[in-house]
Amino acid sequence: MTSEAMLGAFARIFKRTTAAELAAAFAEHGLKQVQLNLSALGVPTIPSEESLAALDLHSIGASFTAYGAALWGISATYNTAHPDSERRAAETGRAAAFIAALRDSGAVAATLCSGSRNPTDMWGRHPDTSSDDAWRDFRESLDALIPAARTAGVLLAIEPEPANTVSDVDRAVRLLTELGAESRQVGFILDPANLITDVEPGLHRQTLQRAFDVLGPRAICVHAKDTVPWSATLAGRGVLDYELVAELYHALPQQIPLIIQDTSERELPAVADLLRRVVFQCAPWRTP
Repeated sequence: MTSEAMLGAFARIFKRTTAAELAAAFAEHGLKQVQLNLSALGVPTIPSEESLAALDLHSIGASFTAYGAALWGISATYNTAHPDSERRAAETGRAAAFIAALRDSGAVAATLCSGSRNPTDMWGRHPDTSSDDAWRDFRESLDALIPAARTAGVLLAIEPEPANTVSDVDRAVRLLTELGAESRQVGFILDPANLITDVEPGLHRQTLQRAFDVLGPRAICVHAKDTVPWSATLAGRGVLDYELVAELYHALPQQIPLIIQDTSERELPAVADLLRRVVFQCAPWRTP
């Protein structure tokens, strides 16, 4: 039975300057799982070679451990399907070096973006993102990152996003099939709000049930935010049925983090309380 020790948040919610200060903030809110983007510490998401050499990843991970939290994931996001091939190759090289260094951090996963043809926003929509060429470029980037992840002993976390090359469950399954044995290095983040972004309300349950059924065995994290038409909002304030999310989350074959996204530090307590109540404490399908 999944415990509240799986509840966590994006580190960027907190405006702090050191890993120890971030860890203390997580402890203050009773959050045990951390998804970190180094930008929260004033460092580029994917550090340059010089910045990486000066970065003490072991110390960052140890700071969270000292406060009773686990550094679940570290962002290695960049546009893996960027239309500029030279830029894409350079960023892939930096990302591979960074991911290989994550062994020292204690992180479980390096989070990725499966990319967009939008040249200015990796999460932005573009009509060519669903093309075979975009998929090929994403796969070329991913194939270069897999050995680095294997070296570091981390998983590459990919989140199906409507605006990205891995846009939905079917494309996630396609990726697993194409990767074959290499797919063991890949896990999925399930974000219910993203999964229903382009889905009419009457099909929300069916869509989420299928996503959790099909990708659940390969899921390594669930994100908690909410959605209103065309945008994201705080968990519990949009159209997402969080009792359904709780039901699907508890039915997963393994315990994985539930990570709060898209909130402010001021509103975080209300969001965390909602998730504790609905997901971890009062679920009617749980056996007392």
